Amino acid sequence: MREFGYQRAHDVTGAVSLLAADPDARYLGGGTNLVDLMKTGVERPALLVDVRELPLDRVEPTADGGLRIGATVTNSDLAVHPEVRRTYPALTQALLAGASGQLRNMATVGGNLLQRTRCGYFTDLSQPCNKRAPGTGCPAVAGEHHNHAVLGASDHCVAVHPSDMGVALTAFDAVVSYESAEGPGEVPISDFYLPVGDTPHRETALPPGALITHVTLPAAPVAARSRYRKVRERASYAFAIGSVAAALTVEDGRVREARLALGAVASRPWRARAAEAVLVGASADGATFAAAADAELAAARPLPHNGYKVTLMRNLVVSVLTELAGEDAR
Repeated sequence: MREFGYQRAHDVTGAVSLLAADPDARYLGGGTNLVDLMKTGVERPALLVDVRELPLDRVEPTADGGLRIGATVTNSDLAVHPEVRRTYPALTQALLAGASGQLRNMATVGGNLLQRTRCGYFTDLSQPCNKRAPGTGCPAVAGEHHNHAVLGASDHCVAVHPSDMGVALTAFDAVVSYESAEGPGEVPISDFYLPVGDTPHRETALPPGALITHVTLPAAPVAARSRYRKVRERASYAFAIGSVAAALTVEDGRVREARLALGAVASRPWRARAAEAVLVGASADGATFAAAADAELAAARPLPHNGYKVTLMRNLVVSVLTELAGEDAR
């Protein structure tokens, strides 16, 4: 690890100014991803701007019944917040499914959204990688890709986004607020992550040097009956090979409202709009749930060694929706 400077930010404006003055600076939250990438040489910042002490560590109700979550709230604190557990239980479950207790105590909401892929080619400087070094190629296409994307990928990158929290936030239409040198802004999480295309190194819609300040969850009564299910290769401390955040409202045996997002299948948390369109208004039964999963996964383009994900995700979607429908019927 090369030498770097360190400066603690005392206010949001000051933090943004420091990044504007040095394009090689990076914000430091919990450091659970950035510091690892610094150790491997993927990230080589000249300056770390510590934002942990900024007044962005609160979870507050909004006027419409939603929640406004500060960017430095830790994953542990957000997971156990009473209003999160009551109104967005899938978010609590997603947070608790991520990493270990020690890492959740350090990891922040803003940092979680901005974490980089865990693709082995990305973290290995001896290998080419379009995400790390644009134009060098994507060896995962013909190499090790058993846990890579089946939706929304391109020949330029087939890596997946690792966030569990992001999947739940995507299902519930979260909005990301930020501060930049040009002033404040916000972007729906559906537009926050950029499509891979031929520029996989451009991952988010944030302006250069922007600092995430809050994430807002709009009121969503359907979210009170929600679930996050994660499949991984070992029981704990492992990234997903597939995950689902789902919420369902059933009335008189039919689906009145549905929210569905998939994880570990694309370069970003994947909102399952095609599946939701099949669900709403249809009978709340296994046939409908299977049809919804098939509608979403029709666009899947698996690689030679990750086709299992299509079957896994189909079964996972049907299983989670069936459980939620059964709860609604009780």
